[in-house]
Amino acid sequence: MSKHGKVLVAMSGGIDSTVSAMILQEEGYEVVGITMKTWDYANSGSSKKETGCCSLDSINDARQVAVDRNFHHFIIDIRDEFGDYVIDDFVSEYMAGRTPNPCILCNTHIKWSALLKRADAMDCEFIATGHYARVNSNNDRKYISRAADLGKDQSYVLWGLSQECLNRTLFPLAELQKPEVRQIAADNGYTDLAKKAESYEICFVPDNNYRNFLKNRVEGLEEKVANGTFVNVKGEIIGQHAGYPFFTIGQRKGLGQAFGTPMYVTDIIPETNTVVLGNPDDLIKNGMQVNKINSMKYENFPLEQELFTMVRYNDKGSLAKITNDENDSLNVEFLSNVRGIAPGQSAVFYEGDDVVGGGVIYSGI
Repeated sequence: MSKHGKVLVAMSGGIDSTVSAMILQEEGYEVVGITMKTWDYANSGSSKKETGCCSLDSINDARQVAVDRNFHHFIIDIRDEFGDYVIDDFVSEYMAGRTPNPCILCNTHIKWSALLKRADAMDCEFIATGHYARVNSNNDRKYISRAADLGKDQSYVLWGLSQECLNRTLFPLAELQKPEVRQIAADNGYTDLAKKAESYEICFVPDNNYRNFLKNRVEGLEEKVANGTFVNVKGEIIGQHAGYPFFTIGQRKGLGQAFGTPMYVTDIIPETNTVVLGNPDDLIKNGMQVNKINSMKYENFPLEQELFTMVRYNDKGSLAKITNDENDSLNVEFLSNVRGIAPGQSAVFYEGDDVVGGGVIYSGI
């Protein structure tokens, strides 16, 4: 019998999940590895060679570690679950003029759910991943906190996890710096893995061209959204574009034409196939409305308080006052101006290093 219990470790074949499995095994846990097949690259319309967590090479890398370390490893196919939820949401959000974050949606609704389901089937008390984050507790509630390596911290993408998930989740890399993780891999004979490049792409858009992905997923999309209109912040027509779904808030490059001065996408109006362009100052907002709230650190979201607020991954963050409204949404009033608030992205609220909770940005104010 294991010293600490049985843990199901999500293994992508990358360095972080591999080292996580090794750490847990050395601490005395009975480790079971699991690799999730979420997507077929052939379905993306991309010409790029299959890489990343769903590739055959990555699956084989994860399996080899399990063989070397003498623990069980399983591959599960969650393509149907992933596609129905994550892909459909990704497409519908862009068609609604918003900018989705599919990785957060996948973590919250697909990967952890799939892990818990298989953990129960395999009598595993815990699940673990290679995320850089901490799980802490407060009055019987679990919550996410920033990792020791602030440069790699992934607390922002984990705001949606439920108490059920957090109660059984382990993050073995919480106290480690990335160079330490690479050294552990090298010390255990995984020199190539220690040098392996990391992918920051969306797994189902391997060439980072979401526009081509949308064209392949939505029949006749180019014809449906052709002959769109660029307007300035005064509403004056200043050009034409290929369709509003192909633009995101804050975008400057790839507008398809020159305007004599740098222009940025400041608003997207799907009803009229209109994209609003302005200068950098036109991206400034004083507040936003956030819905789909998950209160993590406290049972009820703390209101009338000033919380540190991030509006995108790697955002430096800003202090904001949080109030509620009658639609179960949060009104966020920034204490300093914030640029580039994009509906569809996540807003995550912090108390020091602790994630109080988060939600999805509905609109900038």
